[in-house]
Amino acid sequence: MIDFVVPDPSRLGLFVVAALVLLLTPGPAVLYIVTRSVDQGRRAGLVSVLGVHAGTLVHVAAAAAGLSAVLAASATAFSVVKYLGAAYLIYLGVRQLVSRIGEPADVAFTATPRLSRAFVDGFVVNVLNPKTALFFLAFLPQFVSVSRGAVPVQIACLGIVFCALGLVTDGLYALTAGTAAHWLRARRGIALTRRWIPGTMYIGLGLATALSPSHRK
Repeated sequence: MIDFVVPDPSRLGLFVVAALVLLLTPGPAVLYIVTRSVDQGRRAGLVSVLGVHAGTLVHVAAAAAGLSAVLAASATAFSVVKYLGAAYLIYLGVRQLVSRIGEPADVAFTATPRLSRAFVDGFVVNVLNPKTALFFLAFLPQFVSVSRGAVPVQIACLGIVFCALGLVTDGLYALTAGTAAHWLRARRGIALTRRWIPGTMYIGLGLATALSPSHRK
């Protein structure tokens, strides 16, 4: 019975290799995690990783249920989700810049991060990325063996494996960027400019998302 549930072992091995290559290639989620880690430290970065991959699980469930196909087929739905995601990233950037106005550099740098906010922001950013949904719709089925049956279950299993790998790779990005934040903290001149870097990066990422082509291949 289990043969009709889990993916084929040989396909699973190929999937792990392909997933690691994709995860180690920096994208919008990695940029968000790195920005949060540099801004608020390792703990906030790791919590952001959890939020991002909680959002990934939503896309995996949608792919398994076939909902991603609806997004792929509807230009309007794709555009709405894309612009909502872009607007949220720009909102994060503006909020970051406004909250830092008038704050001394040292205070802005050492402020205690709200970990719940880091989780929610990571979750929303990833859920509102329609290209993530299309990625899972196109990527996961390549490693599914139809002859084994239970295709949605196989897709869900592959998605969970992808999330587990992502927690490791993105966690390494968060730890590395968070360590860099400690180095920045000891350098006041850099800290003065660092107050503005995260906000501008969020806004830039939001604008890049909004201006990206909406054509779905």
